[in-house]
Amino acid sequence: MFKIGETKIEDDIAYERFACSLSDCKGACCTMAGGRGAPLLDDEVEMLNSALPSARFYLSEEHLAFIEKEGIIEGTPGMYATVCIDRRDCVFVYYENEIAKCSIERAWVEGKVEFRKPISCHLFPLRIGRINGERIRYESIEECLPARKAGANGNIYLHDFIKEALVRKYGEIWYADFLSECEQRSNKNLK
Repeated sequence: MFKIGETKIEDDIAYERFACSLSDCKGACCTMAGGRGAPLLDDEVEMLNSALPSARFYLSEEHLAFIEKEGIIEGTPGMYATVCIDRRDCVFVYYENEIAKCSIERAWVEGKVEFRKPISCHLFPLRIGRINGERIRYESIEECLPARKAGANGNIYLHDFIKEALVRKYGEIWYADFLSECEQRSNKNLK
């Protein structure tokens, strides 16, 4: 484990190769079984509520009816998450060619909202824990095997693939320090 600022980071993040392959995984990160959706920061709750009117245009009738009945967010401060349908699909999921996609991000891409999507979604497969300080860990799931293969084939490091999300969360200076540490660790690993 290493540290950048006050954030602890698992070592394997420096070495892992990764490049999403949506055509293979079908958007599995948006439909993971377990009952809770994307973890949310407290300040993201209002952003999601504001994005909903634009995002709803891409959602199925089933998802809209579910949102009407159950809402979009569950939990309490510090423990919020998006709601899931049938303990699987995030309520914001829509399908395009059998691939689960985020309706909030689509609204963002089309310039209809300023909020892209929850940072936990943007960072996936990295997860942030907050026990004894902030800690970033890599969540290796079976559905991401094609992404690991694509990253290995293209020699694309996870920390490069996910740069935009890390900069969004921590800033350019933090990312530069993080990248430098990852590169040092990778170089040592190659010797």
